[in-house]
Amino acid sequence: MDSNILSVYFRIFIPFMLCQCSTMQLIRVVLSAFSRLIPQGTGQWPFKRAHNKVRELRNMGLTPKPYQLLFFVLLFTDLYSLGTAQPLPKDTARLRTDQTERYNSFYDTLRSRAGQKKFTRLLHNMVFDDPEPARHPSDSLRNLTVYEGKTIGKIQIVRLDVFGPSLRDTTRKAKLWYEKAGNFIHTRSDLHNIRKNLLFKKGEELQTGEIYENERLLRALPYIRDARFYLEPDTLDPGLVNVILLIQDRFSIGLTGDVTGSRSATLEVYNRNIFGVGHEIAVRFVGHLTREPFMGIETLYKVSNIGGRFISFNAGYMNTYLNEGVMAVLDNGFLRTSDDWGYGIAGYLYKRTLHFPGEQIQKNYSTLGYNQFSGWGGHNFQLGSEEPGSQLTLSGQYIYRQFTDRPPPLQNGEQFFHHSRMVLTGLTWSKREFVPDELIFGYGITEDIPKGFKNELVVGYDNAESGNRIYSHLYLSNGNILGKKKGYMYLSAGIGGYLDSGAVKQGLIEFSSRYISRLITRGNARFRQFFNIEYKSGINRYEIEELRFAKNDLIRGFESREVTGKQRLSLNMETVYFQKRDFYRFNLAFFTFGDLGIIGSDRRTIFRGHYYSGLGAGLRLHNESLVFKTLQIRLSFYPNHPKDVGFFGFLLNEHTRQTFYSFQPEPPAPRRFE
Repeated sequence: MDSNILSVYFRIFIPFMLCQCSTMQLIRVVLSAFSRLIPQGTGQWPFKRAHNKVRELRNMGLTPKPYQLLFFVLLFTDLYSLGTAQPLPKDTARLRTDQTERYNSFYDTLRSRAGQKKFTRLLHNMVFDDPEPARHPSDSLRNLTVYEGKTIGKIQIVRLDVFGPSLRDTTRKAKLWYEKAGNFIHTRSDLHNIRKNLLFKKGEELQTGEIYENERLLRALPYIRDARFYLEPDTLDPGLVNVILLIQDRFSIGLTGDVTGSRSATLEVYNRNIFGVGHEIAVRFVGHLTREPFMGIETLYKVSNIGGRFISFNAGYMNTYLNEGVMAVLDNGFLRTSDDWGYGIAGYLYKRTLHFPGEQIQKNYSTLGYNQFSGWGGHNFQLGSEEPGSQLTLSGQYIYRQFTDRPPPLQNGEQFFHHSRMVLTGLTWSKREFVPDELIFGYGITEDIPKGFKNELVVGYDNAESGNRIYSHLYLSNGNILGKKKGYMYLSAGIGGYLDSGAVKQGLIEFSSRYISRLITRGNARFRQFFNIEYKSGINRYEIEELRFAKNDLIRGFESREVTGKQRLSLNMETVYFQKRDFYRFNLAFFTFGDLGIIGSDRRTIFRGHYYSGLGAGLRLHNESLVFKTLQIRLSFYPNHPKDVGFFGFLLNEHTRQTFYSFQPEPPAPRRFE
């Protein structure tokens, strides 16, 4: 009988907790059980192993009751199969079918018996998962290259319900009452809205690369759960090929909130797909007991694709105790590798804010206000005839910034918040393609892993209030799928700064590396390992410019205003265990992590700085059919901690899913010191 890791834990602890034994005896039993988790050689037969375990218990002074013997048999049957199971031959269809039938028959019987009582039904849902549905029958036949160059005939769009079916099994139906209610309330994406996101039309020549890229663009939309194209030859004309798009929405309405201390709180309501046309709206209520306005509001409106040209527009208004102002951004970036032109404009009018644009400032200034306007444009030059090929991008940007309210100059007379008119030009050489995979940052949906490189050189002239200066940086990045699909590796390095009176000011040296292992399968367990390294060092930065461990992916849960520096090194390790069963349709992933951070002055080596660390574990719950963020429960320990951080940390919050670096050319801008 197959069993996942959690069910093994249940079957180890439940029988022993029923025994009358001391703490030390319980520890000895558990350690003994785990020592046999993976049998040596061929191992012993399960009943023989259970018999030996009962004999060990009796030698320890414990006498198992009759009903406990069944637990031992089930336990060691699972452990034996976990250690000795071999994958089914991929080319044996009959064997796979027989195994699937026996698997489904067993679980149908178990589910039926467990469902007779509420308690056993709840225990069953916690420990076991439903049989994994078979993949869509066309998945193994999705060799699209055989249709390359043919004429596109009909384009059929099949919209699946939000809850119930999936691209792997379109016949599944919603069973739970709230799933049925969600399907009834949800407004499906409008067919016209979907068609305007297509890169091809009827009568055009089919290009395989365009089909795969269109899938990626559809999956990148915040209100789309998954999308996949299938091609079928026309029954009447062999020169035509019909296109079928299977697409599934997310439930577009979401709610979130946060409580900061005992005096402030926020509540946000949002819709990622208003009336099914792809527009987004969010309303955030922000309250404070002692600071005006006591109840404020922030609103945001966004359109992802205007006129089918992949032009995005978003605008916002804020009037809270934190921020007061308006903003608007119109952007047509190099979203597709085939894009020739990119451009955008942006405007920010803040009467009051606590954050300075583009930089990490340790101190908050309640009297900070500014106006900023920017515009950029660029052109892509395709290099070579191979597909996908590399691009050379020439771009430029103008940034105007005027402060309307700011703190006085620093003690040395320098004004960090200075007025500025900056002109930048960039030359970028890049290449990108995407490989589909799953169970990386998502929970069973298709994820597009980018591979390629982006190397950029940016040079600019800053006509600043404190004096004119030259800016320049070189940034190199590369990401690739390791040989034989052993994982994903990303590397980047950069150096830059301002040249002022012959000296480098506000300089930056940075390096980062990320490794994601392949999906490792052990029995019924599936997990990936994540390793991150990040290093940053400032060169002649302003006194108020400080690095902290403020980002949640450096030392998780470590929020300190006492720990600052001009140089920072962080190492992160995380193992994520993806569970096959769900909890009321929420996918589960257990994770363990270890973080190490070093921070200090830029006047000596980083290894002579201050060391901090974090260790812990947690659980993430997410439903890919919802636009909600991932719910995270995390337990952390900080062995060497400052005064404003405790040794123990517990967190229940929403976790923002990480994303891949896409190697997409961007407007030229100074690198951030944060």
